[in-house]
Amino acid sequence: MKSCKIWAGAILVTLAIGACDTKTNEKTEQTPDSAVIEQPAPADLNSDQSALLETILGTSEAPGETVLRGVSFGDPVNKVKAAETFEMFEEAPDHLGYTQETAQLETIDVQYFFGTDKKVNKITVDVYLNSPGATKQLWKAGHHYFSENYGAPKEESKKTIWNNKSVRVNMEDVSEGKDYGLKFQFFPTNKNVLAAN
Repeated sequence: MKSCKIWAGAILVTLAIGACDTKTNEKTEQTPDSAVIEQPAPADLNSDQSALLETILGTSEAPGETVLRGVSFGDPVNKVKAAETFEMFEEAPDHLGYTQETAQLETIDVQYFFGTDKKVNKITVDVYLNSPGATKQLWKAGHHYFSENYGAPKEESKKTIWNNKSVRVNMEDVSEGKDYGLKFQFFPTNKNVLAAN
């Protein structure tokens, strides 16, 4: 009888330890799953967004005189073609479209729009990104750059607007679902800007 009690006690202890172990394993198994969901995208998924902004803005021999990528409002079609280094993907009577893909497969599309005089009167840039984190970083880099160069912005929920004496810049978060990105639009603030070139 004494051996039955010892045997029954051993079984109860074993079951209790097994039950505790199972609960511990369930908790251990749940923790990595939730951590994986919360981890940010790998660094190699996204470009350095400050460097990406520099690529978007481009370089110019006369940085104070150009709006974007060496192009100013009022520039003729042939000057845009000479200045732009991205690959042309579209040529229409009222606009030219250029594209560039990063090593991380992010895409920058730039379109130059022309008036009836065949001179630049609007520029748009669509940037297609890989993650919400990249979108936030590019937004932050753009906000810093344009605020420093164009002054205090007007803030809206997913759009920010800067105005200086010659250019208005709109920056908009156009992310939707699993498609992430920003849209930049550049407009002249007055007709004298268009007539200058």
